[in-house]
Amino acid sequence: MEALKRTPFYDLYSAYAESRCIDFGGWELPVQFTGIVKEHEAVRQQAGLFDVSHMGEFMVSGSGSEAFLQLMTTNDVSRLQDGGAQYTLMLYPTGGVVDDLLVYRLGEERYMLVVNASNIDKDFQWLQEHLTAEFSGVTLTNVSDETLLLALQGPLAETILAEVTSAPIAELAPFHFIERAVVCGVEVLLSRTGYTGEDGFELYAPLDTAAVLWNGLLAAGAPHGLTPAGLGARDTLRFEAKLPLYGQELSADITPLEAGVQFFVKLDKAGFIGRDALLKQKESGLPRRLVGLEMIDRGIPRSHYPVYADGVKIGEVTTGTQSPTLKRNLGLALLDAAYTETGTEVYVEIRGKQLKAAVVKTPFYKKSQGVKPQ
Repeated sequence: MEALKRTPFYDLYSAYAESRCIDFGGWELPVQFTGIVKEHEAVRQQAGLFDVSHMGEFMVSGSGSEAFLQLMTTNDVSRLQDGGAQYTLMLYPTGGVVDDLLVYRLGEERYMLVVNASNIDKDFQWLQEHLTAEFSGVTLTNVSDETLLLALQGPLAETILAEVTSAPIAELAPFHFIERAVVCGVEVLLSRTGYTGEDGFELYAPLDTAAVLWNGLLAAGAPHGLTPAGLGARDTLRFEAKLPLYGQELSADITPLEAGVQFFVKLDKAGFIGRDALLKQKESGLPRRLVGLEMIDRGIPRSHYPVYADGVKIGEVTTGTQSPTLKRNLGLALLDAAYTETGTEVYVEIRGKQLKAAVVKTPFYKKSQGVKPQ
């Protein structure tokens, strides 16, 4: 068996007696440090610190970079100014999703892409395959193995970060970044982005700065209730906020229109890969939609559990759990469009029994002063 990859923070996990690591896409990563629910609640109420260094980073630079990214992604890269970021997707010609990602505009014809860990090799190959003669001036570089990534998330994230940086973070708008900010004495790319439904920041830096950043942030955050958080809380937090996970809400077989992320698909932008398939799907009507479910009968919906109505299977759960914030048994499910109206009763098969549920509005959780990303 191939050895699991480890992030530069791995040796620091041992300071937590209850930390537990799992195999996540070939990486040995902490599912928890002190308990999933405790970490989840900390992020909702104070702040949590996540090691997400398994994510991939690509640099795209040179003449034609903007045009190349316009072809490869669904959002409108031309809307970005220096210091701006946007959520977007790469699609197959069929309209299915290669990956969802972030694009950072570092400067004119200079960008950073942040992709999902399990898709790093696939994404890089996909981009390389489309670097045709038309884009001969574009350079694509994979810097994933030399870049760490920390996410500081929660309502007190700004308060904590202000203690270890003089960067003007109070003025930093969501989905914007400072390319060279100094945090705990370390130069980082500091962005106001995240994956929890809360305010927060992400820090990109060289690998050898891991201990300084980790220890410095946790020390500054200790009086404010900052706790390290693992993959378990990351998943329940993003689920409550209806933030999609590749391989569950998004895949080669699920289009962004079906997944409900059409805001990040600019169909009026000509020429991007997959556009024709999405236009056709939109015109003919979506066959499936991603919706929220709340269990009426007692049971917890889980990924891939089948969903029924009128005696036939109408789809399946993509993600489900007992919401730590709302204390309700909730799920996201991709269902036949005829059964996606709020209030529709359906049945989730759990351990061989069909248990009643209802379609409910999403996101399940929204912070009081939400901001709409670009």
